[in-house]
Amino acid sequence: MLVGPTAAGKSEIAMRIAGRLGAEIVSVDSMQVYRGMDIGTAKPSRQDRQDVPHHMIDLVEPEREYSVAEFQRKGRQVMEAIHGRERAVLVVGGSGLHMRALLDPLEFPPFDPTVRGQVEALEPGAASAELLQLDPTAGDHVDLANPRRVARALEVAKLGAGLPSERAQRAEVRAVREYEPLIPFRGVSIDPGDGLATRARRRIDKMLKLGLEAEVAGLADRLGRTAAQAVGYKELLPVVRGEQHLSNGAADVLTNTLALARRQRTFFNRDPRLQPIPWVSVTEDRVRQVLEVFER
Repeated sequence: MLVGPTAAGKSEIAMRIAGRLGAEIVSVDSMQVYRGMDIGTAKPSRQDRQDVPHHMIDLVEPEREYSVAEFQRKGRQVMEAIHGRERAVLVVGGSGLHMRALLDPLEFPPFDPTVRGQVEALEPGAASAELLQLDPTAGDHVDLANPRRVARALEVAKLGAGLPSERAQRAEVRAVREYEPLIPFRGVSIDPGDGLATRARRRIDKMLKLGLEAEVAGLADRLGRTAAQAVGYKELLPVVRGEQHLSNGAADVLTNTLALARRQRTFFNRDPRLQPIPWVSVTEDRVRQVLEVFER
């Protein structure tokens, strides 16, 4: 498994490692699942996909909401099929949640739009109060200062899928908390190093030259709620609508790219199963370091 923050140079390394190991690549990028979102998500080229099989890319139209639970079901089927072909699986990407959904016993409680609407309509603080009434120890397991998590916990409880204190005792939840995978793996996390801002700026400039603005314009009326939040698209939507200058939109893309990379770095650094690989400028040196971990 090869993961790392945005602009950490994973794609080129993944191609080289997959070639050497005879592996197929499974993407754990939450936005590469959407068709048409090519430049902004830095999808592998047609040639790369011909040279090395890639999976979990171009699964649905951008209007569609594609949940992590759906990603989990499809991704595990794909990985099982690759193993059936007696090929190695190389999981690559920057979405920590999608990575853990494939490799760990993550469970996704049921969803009901009616119940969710009822919960979201509650006055501020009312959701926390109702959750605590149902489960007085909910605060030990849910961040009560996070309205989104409180609302989700209350929704799950209302659907009969378990109170926070009950769910916390499940073996699967304990395994996730203690980083015990369903599938044994070796993993590395490539740190982007101190030059991340410079590389991210170059990456954004390259995407704009390749036609990112035109890509966003062509998709503007088709982006669903999730796809519209993708970094690179969210910031350029006001630009293609004539509400903001391109230079301002590009600056926002850079700011949000760096913020995303910081969150990803924090997420991956918490995972004790991932061997951190320090940034080195020579790609072949990074490849060598990764292979040393995989071949132990």
